[in-house]
Amino acid sequence: MALEREFDRILLMNATETAYVEDLKSVISDLTTSNTRLTDELTLLRQQLDWLRRQLFGQKSEKIIEKGKEQQLCFEGFELKEELPLSKPVAAHTRSPKRQGGDAITLPADLPVKETLLDLPEEEKVCPETGKPLVKIGEEVTHKLAHRPGSFYLRRFIRPKYALPEGDGIRIAELPDTILPRCRADESLLAEIAVRKFADHLPLYRISEEFSREKIGISRQLLSQWIVNYGLALEPLYQLMNDRLLKGGNLFVDEVPVPLQAPGKGKVDQAYLWLMAEEKCRVYHFRTNRQHKNAYELLEGYQGVFHSDKYGAYEQLAKQPGIIWCPCWSHIRRHFFEADTGDPLFREWVLRQIRYLFLLERVAWARSEEERLQIRQDKEVPIIDRLITAIKERLHSGKLLPKSKLYTALGYFCSLIPYLKNYTKYPRARLDNNTAERAVRPLAIGRKNWLFFGSPRGGKAGAILLSLIQTCRGIGVNPREYMEDVSRRMMGHNSQRLEELLPDRWAESRRELELQGLPTPDLQSSA
Repeated sequence: MALEREFDRILLMNATETAYVEDLKSVISDLTTSNTRLTDELTLLRQQLDWLRRQLFGQKSEKIIEKGKEQQLCFEGFELKEELPLSKPVAAHTRSPKRQGGDAITLPADLPVKETLLDLPEEEKVCPETGKPLVKIGEEVTHKLAHRPGSFYLRRFIRPKYALPEGDGIRIAELPDTILPRCRADESLLAEIAVRKFADHLPLYRISEEFSREKIGISRQLLSQWIVNYGLALEPLYQLMNDRLLKGGNLFVDEVPVPLQAPGKGKVDQAYLWLMAEEKCRVYHFRTNRQHKNAYELLEGYQGVFHSDKYGAYEQLAKQPGIIWCPCWSHIRRHFFEADTGDPLFREWVLRQIRYLFLLERVAWARSEEERLQIRQDKEVPIIDRLITAIKERLHSGKLLPKSKLYTALGYFCSLIPYLKNYTKYPRARLDNNTAERAVRPLAIGRKNWLFFGSPRGGKAGAILLSLIQTCRGIGVNPREYMEDVSRRMMGHNSQRLEELLPDRWAESRRELELQGLPTPDLQSSA
């Protein structure tokens, strides 16, 4: 009996130890899982902290600086311009080369010159030792560009009235055509205000203050009324620009938030300006929200290539027949540029491949359309295929944190795979959406200055004026001259030939007059 009790005691002890060991294994497993989770969270938080530090203190440019000559790009059959050296050797020392035009000042040929003679006094024109007069040996000329404040003047129209015999009424000459009937502002002043607001981004209260310094008192409310009515009066030109864009077959699209004053003191809602652009035209559309239906309405009936970021509305439009979507490779590059933790070697390889695509595009756009397509098919498509294969394998390897920036960049790329090669098939298509990005950049400056649109009606007028003025800036036309000239001519112009007043056509007509040696219209004399 004693032996059996001892045996039972040993069995009970073994069972207790086994249970204890199992408990320890369970605890170890839980701790291992918790440690893995905390390590992943720590890695993710470090990535976020590094990103925040870069945003606050680091490099903002996405330019990639190569570390060695072994990473330099060489493509057989293509030559790129060599970069200018930072310095060139000179005997016994080095000096920086002269800057080529970066700080030059260009002046018009008819710029008035005011001469000021700074001569020595007569008593200093003699030698103090011999008493002989000094001999003039030349002159030293110094030029300084000066500024004279702008001037205002009052246009006075004197119209004699003539009475018909026998009291049949009176006759009087008609006033010249004007863009805003019964408005006390001349077209020259309207153009000046519009350009200051939508090209120089000055709010109306600052414009009013500037005018007051010239002893011209115009309230901000009156300026606002003029601007809204002026913009709406130019809507026919705006509609023509929009129709031409939709028929062009190569569109760049983007949208940017802008503040909209809401009912109630100090309340501001968020509205949007949607941009549609091509190389020579920019059209902005004001909308009170960012709903998908806005994109569908703006692009209704459009057929052809369109470039954009990966907004959901554009992805849905890409599925419609007749629309070829070219997603922006700059946005793809930005996702990988920001994912600088996780797998730095793979990230650098992807960025290098994307850089090759952009360098090849520089070469392709210097050639004819046929050569451009050939370069894309022979050189760029294989690079895209390599990227697709490598990124798919890396994404499916299962070794990345699901919330990491590199995992997000890989997923962003893979979601666009069906559309990544679209730009290689059409000669006018672009690798990126930078045409639209450049066109919305002025809005980021403007909304910090003019703060908000006062109403949807004001937003529409602002979109019209922005379209005309920013198109002028994009094609190198003086927006002040264009706005004044077109405003004077629009009401009396043939409605069937209104396209002649669009910015690019207006600039072409000016160039033709110059080539023929004919004088261009003088706005001051016409005023």
